[in-house]
Amino acid sequence: MPRDFVTLRLGQCGNWQVGSAFWHRLCMEHGINEDGILEDLSMDAGDRKSAFFYQADDEHYIPRAILVDLEPRVINNILSSPYSRLYNPENIFMSKDGGGAGNNWTQGYSSGEEVYEDLMEMIDRETEECDSLEAFMVMHSIAGGTGSGLGSFLLERLNDRFPRKLLQMYSVFPNTQEGDVVVQPYNALLTLKRLVNNANSVIVLDNGAQIAADTLRIQTPSFDQTNRLAATIIAASTQTIRFPRTLYSDLVSLAASLIPTPRCHFLTTSYTPFTNDQIEEAKPVRRTTLLDVTRRSLQPRNRMVSAPLTKTSVYISNINIIKAMLTRMRFTSVCFVFESDN
Repeated sequence: MPRDFVTLRLGQCGNWQVGSAFWHRLCMEHGINEDGILEDLSMDAGDRKSAFFYQADDEHYIPRAILVDLEPRVINNILSSPYSRLYNPENIFMSKDGGGAGNNWTQGYSSGEEVYEDLMEMIDRETEECDSLEAFMVMHSIAGGTGSGLGSFLLERLNDRFPRKLLQMYSVFPNTQEGDVVVQPYNALLTLKRLVNNANSVIVLDNGAQIAADTLRIQTPSFDQTNRLAATIIAASTQTIRFPRTLYSDLVSLAASLIPTPRCHFLTTSYTPFTNDQIEEAKPVRRTTLLDVTRRSLQPRNRMVSAPLTKTSVYISNINIIKAMLTRMRFTSVCFVFESDN
């Protein structure tokens, strides 16, 4: 049975910087315009929009998304953007006092107690609309106040309330070299405890990743540029779910192949090549081979995490999601060549 996903977008990063770019990407890939209308009818076959969208009575497609922030600025930006009519207005939450969390984990966490009932009403309503809920996908930053503090609170509560549903986290980690929040190390540390204990899978995204500089030749990438890269990678990680084939058509099979033990669930991602329809700064893509793409996907410069590799570093598990017309036999032969070379 096809499974559904509810997305929670928390704070400035989860809503505006990464979350909005993610949904724009999904709309483009499924032929849906900013009003939720299916424009490209050729996309109405072979894909599974119902995993992330549902159809309203007027046949508009609406994301299964809940937008949450403790201050109004970011949400107001979304409501004044071209995609303002895409989202269900009943699934948009702003704190009544509008004071935000002040980049403070404790403030964000304590605010969770105050807004818990309102948020759970939204979440329950959205899950009841699902035919078969498989997982919650949470997009947030662990450096700010709302994404880290309120995110930690919701993670604990969702784990208690929906123990049989997966909690898939897309967590943007802080840049230790250029952080503009003095207390972000404390915010990150307090959030990490909840990610370890309560999440089923965490895809780590690093704002300081070298992929923008090394691959796209952007010497001083902005947060907007790196967040668009992150949104592209998040969308790519759901390709096998939204365009199902025989393998990895649900999140359970993906997680089972990548996570060796329950607590060893922090995952890194790589992406190659970036194209102009994904990010404007992408360089023209020359003709390449499947073997080249496989090799590049394992190179540090194409990873979304800035972490040093040593000669003793190994991959415990690995999944290659390749968007191309090819047979499994061809890909298996490439993997054999690659393993023989290494």
